[in-house]
Amino acid sequence: MIIYDLKVNGIKQPMGYNFERVRVSWKVKDFTDKYQANATVIISDNSDFSNILFEATGEDVDASGVNVYMSLKPRTTYYVQASVTGINGEQAEAVTTFETAKMNEPWKANYIGTAEEDKFHPVFKKSFNVPADKTVAKARIYMTGLGVYEASLNGTKIGEDYLAPFVNDYNDGIQYQTYDITAQLSKDNVFEIMTGNGWYKGWFGLKGTSENYGSRFAALAELHVTYTDGTEDVIVTDDTWTYYGSDIENSGIYSGEIYNHCLWEDKENPEKPVVILTEADNPNLALSNLEERISMPVKVMETLAVKEIIHTPSGETVLDFGQNFAGYVQFEADLPKGTKIELKFGEVLQNDNFYNGNYREAAAFGYTYVSGGEKETVRAHFTFFGGRYVKVIGWPGKVSADDFTGCVVYSALERTGYIETSNADINRLYLNCVWGQKSNFIDIPTDCPQRNERLGWTGDAQVFAPTASYNMDTRAFYNKFLIDLYKDQQHNDGAVANFIPDVNHEGGGSSVWGDSATFIPDTLYDFYGDEEALAAYYPLMKDWVDWIEKGDKARGEKYLFDYHFTFGDWLALDGVLPTSFKGSTDDAYVSSVYYMASAQKVAKAAEIIGKEDDAAYYTELAAKIKEAIFNEYFTPSGRLAINTQTAYLIALRFGIYKDKERLLEGFKARLKNDMYKLKGGFVGAPTMCSIMSDNGMDDLAYRIMMSEGFPGWLYPVSMGATTIWERWNSVMPDGTISPTGMNSLNHYSYGSVVEFMYKSCAGICPVEAGFKTVSFEPKINRRFSYIKASYDSVSGTYVSEWKINADGTISVHVEVPFNRNATLTLPDYDGDVIRLTPGTFDITYTPTRNYLAKYNGDTLLMDVKDDTEAMKIIADVLPQAAGMIAGGDEEFLIGSFNELKQMFYAGFNEDNVGAMIEALKPLKIKVQ
Repeated sequence: MIIYDLKVNGIKQPMGYNFERVRVSWKVKDFTDKYQANATVIISDNSDFSNILFEATGEDVDASGVNVYMSLKPRTTYYVQASVTGINGEQAEAVTTFETAKMNEPWKANYIGTAEEDKFHPVFKKSFNVPADKTVAKARIYMTGLGVYEASLNGTKIGEDYLAPFVNDYNDGIQYQTYDITAQLSKDNVFEIMTGNGWYKGWFGLKGTSENYGSRFAALAELHVTYTDGTEDVIVTDDTWTYYGSDIENSGIYSGEIYNHCLWEDKENPEKPVVILTEADNPNLALSNLEERISMPVKVMETLAVKEIIHTPSGETVLDFGQNFAGYVQFEADLPKGTKIELKFGEVLQNDNFYNGNYREAAAFGYTYVSGGEKETVRAHFTFFGGRYVKVIGWPGKVSADDFTGCVVYSALERTGYIETSNADINRLYLNCVWGQKSNFIDIPTDCPQRNERLGWTGDAQVFAPTASYNMDTRAFYNKFLIDLYKDQQHNDGAVANFIPDVNHEGGGSSVWGDSATFIPDTLYDFYGDEEALAAYYPLMKDWVDWIEKGDKARGEKYLFDYHFTFGDWLALDGVLPTSFKGSTDDAYVSSVYYMASAQKVAKAAEIIGKEDDAAYYTELAAKIKEAIFNEYFTPSGRLAINTQTAYLIALRFGIYKDKERLLEGFKARLKNDMYKLKGGFVGAPTMCSIMSDNGMDDLAYRIMMSEGFPGWLYPVSMGATTIWERWNSVMPDGTISPTGMNSLNHYSYGSVVEFMYKSCAGICPVEAGFKTVSFEPKINRRFSYIKASYDSVSGTYVSEWKINADGTISVHVEVPFNRNATLTLPDYDGDVIRLTPGTFDITYTPTRNYLAKYNGDTLLMDVKDDTEAMKIIADVLPQAAGMIAGGDEEFLIGSFNELKQMFYAGFNEDNVGAMIEALKPLKIKVQ
């Protein structure tokens, strides 16, 4: 038995975080005993646990999370031990730590800045000594910088963070970071803080302003050195510091970076005394505005080698990393002084030449390096880029792939989900989703990492949250995002921003986007089962619904959300034009359905956290909204009056129907009329396959996911995509990119189809919050011969694998983690639901349906058109059918074999079509 993943607040050994709430979790693997007899969590302020400050013990102490109630002290390391005893005496234990920051301790440091207007990027400097007669026990630094900063001690970077202090609403609070610098200290020390433009200042946001929160660089630091004799020295930013100009000529999130070693060649660059900056200079510089960090580390999480060096027809030298990613490119330089190297980033080639026109204004910028004649490793400091291709300009001689490394930057989230299938294109689609998440989880869930946007659009975050939480442990990441949302919401009387950071608090309030306030907390509760976190998010959830209700009451209480701007079914394909921003689904219908769903989620949360009156109120409110939707958007007989895919999908998803069968019939008719091609946008498409599967339409859900042409999830794969596109046709079949006004090749929203892979294809379905109980319900389908999936939940690892064997049997392998239970429901299984205990379970069974059969009566005619063997059989048995199929009439091809039986006017009947179906039965799928 081994305890692993021992975390505090979803983070391993967190240092300097906000610990207003403390929750300890762990997992158990390699066990013999299946259930625990006892678990214990103890916390101490010393490593030998001689002084116990908190203890929880008992059979019911649950590994998915133990809430800790104890007083914490500033700048203190706490030791956490988790131990487990199995029912037969098997034991395991593990230890971790967490460390507080300054908390409410007064700051001794002050912000420092430059004496003149910022016409260059300053480096703030302080030299200090460690007394020769002292031995350092530990050293911590508490610091922040504006806009973004990097600090070094004796020439070595402090910490691994990139782009600190990250995304903040700087008017409401500025995060400071805590780093352990014990090992970096020497007797004589030089401490430097280099600053650059970032979210605080510099070009950022839709309005293109350069002074979002302030116009001056600043730094603040407090270094505490504790000696073995118990004494302490404190070095702080004050008027004893100096500054000088760095070699960074310019920087910005959109503006790239210019790193110029010759910048000061003909200029004076003396060290000058700093000035103390206070809230009189800028209110957000008040020391009371400082907050412990809530952001996960943002750092280089992996590296990529150059896959190919391309010499384009235009004479360009382009590095192909083989993968669209976010971060920067690092290179080895040993170049003559004054050599200027430029790197430009792009997502796709056009006519085999470099292209980045879809980056909009950010296309003009990249990374620029001017050599000082020294050998060094070069990288960006205060920006990040998105792309697969990098154009190298100015490199003397031959460019070597070995000199360049792609540094992939994202928040330090751990992978929890993995999927492999028998279909290579689906495997690539899955990886595209994961890479889209990596590229856009840089402190906040952004829309894209490359053009002049990179904003935390709330609608994108909402639809992707379940998929994201299968792929990675998102607890701490989304916690930060929801805190940001709530801070902004308080400026807007309850309205939720369309994106953050919302510098000017413009109000937002769009449905679906604003519903991130209820959907994401609900998702986090389902995945992690943390009631106290749900209680913390509850004001955000409630205030959003209350804001909508308040607007409704002001105009007469219609119980519909039809009075405010909404993005609707954004980028759907059934709009006025295929290129329209909005689809045809009625905006007010979408908004009202999500209003009802949000009210339901508030009621659910209220019930969970013990607010019974609220639970009753919002349950009743949701019922009234639902009735108003019936009255407005359904006919008296129960037919949905809005005939779009998205309208049907959200009605099915949220249970808005009086006659479900009639709704399903309407939806199926709509799909057929749409030639079984998806039409939905941000509202309809992301959860389309999951909703269809939940309503017994598994085969159609597989068909939609695996459609290879435009529009469909595999179309970008066929075009070489390595991430998820913003538009279904971001790149046209001839390889040309769609109009560049709004076209990213690295948007994660449509990657939400991966939830269908985990939950339906593999069948890992949570029954109890925190995956404490799971129902394995794999939807086996002949389009795959096997699927392998695992999800390392907060309760431990669940594995679900199935395979169609060559003899027609099906083999299933599942794994259940320690101290958990599950059920297994097998399709076409002549037996009961199987109840599972912890451990592994394997079964091979003969299904009541023939999964090897390539075709059956429900097969659509379009599915046999390109199958030479099948077409020969059809031509022999029913030649008129073969002729019509080969004719390629799309309206005819969307029919099924069974539907041919009704086409008496074309010579088809029960007998001859039945004979054709029977003749096709020997054709089998290929199994791997």
